[in-house]
Amino acid sequence: MFCSIYKSRKKDEMYLYTTRADGLTRVPDVLMQQFGAPVHVTDIMLSAQRPLARADVTQVLEKIQTQGFYLQMPPAREPWLINPDQTPAWSHQRREEKHDD
Repeated sequence: MFCSIYKSRKKDEMYLYTTRADGLTRVPDVLMQQFGAPVHVTDIMLSAQRPLARADVTQVLEKIQTQGFYLQMPPAREPWLINPDQTPAWSHQRREEKHDD
């Protein structure tokens, strides 16, 4: 399948995959409002034999065929990256070691 990939300007690391022929015509308006103005990233040939970095290619192909698009959500963030109070213990040890020098 010849596929177009678009990234969101509103949400970092969020991508929409569509057929190149359909473009964004089959993506619901509600989703496009949340996605924001799309930025075309690339066009690629998708096949089950060519894996994707952060998505299951068979699932991507299935979703595009059944609903007209595949939405790749941003990866889950580590809680301690969002809230420094939840920083892992190993991080505290390294900071303490630096201050002891």
